[in-house]
Amino acid sequence: MEEVKETKKRMLSGIQPSGDLHLGNYLGAIKNWADRVNDYECYYFMADMHTITVRQEPAELRRRSLNQLAQYIACGLDPEQNVLFLQSHVPAHAQLSWVLNCYTMFGELSRMTQFKDKSEKHHDNINAGLFTYPVLMAADILLYQPDYVPVGEDQKQHVELTRDIAQRFNSIYGDVFKVPEPFISKQGARIYGLTTPGDKMSKSIPEGCVFIMDDPDTIARKFKKAVTDSDTENCVRYDRENKPGVANLMNIYSTITGKSYEEIEAEFAGMGYGKFKPAVGEAVIEQLRPIREEAERLMKDKAYLDDIYKQGAERAAYVANKTLRKVYKKVGFYQL
Repeated sequence: MEEVKETKKRMLSGIQPSGDLHLGNYLGAIKNWADRVNDYECYYFMADMHTITVRQEPAELRRRSLNQLAQYIACGLDPEQNVLFLQSHVPAHAQLSWVLNCYTMFGELSRMTQFKDKSEKHHDNINAGLFTYPVLMAADILLYQPDYVPVGEDQKQHVELTRDIAQRFNSIYGDVFKVPEPFISKQGARIYGLTTPGDKMSKSIPEGCVFIMDDPDTIARKFKKAVTDSDTENCVRYDRENKPGVANLMNIYSTITGKSYEEIEAEFAGMGYGKFKPAVGEAVIEQLRPIREEAERLMKDKAYLDDIYKQGAERAAYVANKTLRKVYKKVGFYQL
């Protein structure tokens, strides 16, 4: 394969296939990814290696890995314009991760907030992978020399660690890694759970999580049960601190319709939550309907999805292996 001269800044991100994609994944990340293809060279992967820090049902993980690719494409990620691949299909991720483990300090990893959170949730399986997975995340990123890594606020700490590791390695061996910048979208960057508006939407709380593949009746039911507040005025007004449930619904509605909070407040003035919640649900249903239908169609074509994965792995490996060879040479591994 001939090397293509780079003319765009490079961007990379991934999502674990630990469950079906949900509205938070779509509005907070994937919808924005699809809009960036004209401005950036984009690499998006299914982070299946990260999922096994928690025990998985093997057949189910394989199913989700294939289905997530179908959902990526249905959400607008054209496999011709974006490099879409499965993390485990590119061995360089694991290979670079071991090297970077040797340039990451124990204290740095012990300060990672997600390790503490996951240790509490999975106290019967606090394995070494759970502790060192930020290093694998650093390898995921640095292999592709990206300029930007689109992340939510909760992942910013990991990008900062990645930058620290890259700078430490570069200070010893010269200009090996590009030091990436976190790219945090201002609009729709954080979607909260419908039943837990103080926490981001999570597949671990399914009753408050709207999945991309949910049918319209299920979506409508979840929005009717969405938490609002005890405001006796029943007023649709954006106030994140005092009305987090309403603010979350307004954020969802705004991200889908493009309307400002002021326009939403005017639209539902005097109507109350009984009208507002179903309207948000209907907007979500119509936004997700073509995505669900296209994903269902693609899921029936396993040969096509396998071909996309194969092409994506080849394109990703071409870039990743160049970085890995440079790292191996720098640390002193004998080259064949």
